Amino acid sequence: MGKFLESISQSHREFIEKQHVFFVATAPLSAEGRVNLSPKGLDSFKVLSENEVAYMDLISSGNETSAHTLENGRITFMFCSFEGKPNILRLYGKAKTILPGTEAWEVYAPHFKIYPSTRQIIVANIDLVQTSCGFGVPLFEYSGERDIHFEWAEKKGPDGLKKYVEEKNLISLDGLPTVLGLKAGQ
Repeated sequence: MGKFLESISQSHREFIEKQHVFFVATAPLSAEGRVNLSPKGLDSFKVLSENEVAYMDLISSGNETSAHTLENGRITFMFCSFEGKPNILRLYGKAKTILPGTEAWEVYAPHFKIYPSTRQIIVANIDLVQTSCGFGVPLFEYSGERDIHFEWAEKKGPDGLKKYVEEKNLISLDGLPTVLGLKAGQ
């Protein structure tokens, strides 16, 4: 079952900082709605305090996290060790989307390297931390980050990225608005 705590400890923070990938899970309230689970990389996740975390989110083919957290706030992050000692760490909490050009953006953006294709920052208040063994997680060696997203974004250019966001990032698969969608009047 694992161990449960109400906040992120220093050892949890150190474990998180060593991981090259993390996973984000959200879901709508509707029983028919689709659960979203996304892998994330880069140096995009930051522990800001014992109960607050944030990650810098790049433009991609969907924006489920923004839609789901706008509707109900629920979010789960999972980190697992693919190298060294086995461990799984889950962070449960409530999240919100922070957009460029807002006062909150000025607070959170300095924690990250912001790219031309950065679409938003997801900030979460964590109320439950779970650790478990991770014995079933295989060993992998990290060989680096992919450049494909940044090549794609450079080819699109600012106008192409804006158009892509308007086409793909304003509503969820289930028709829920994202924060970007609300801003755009969707």
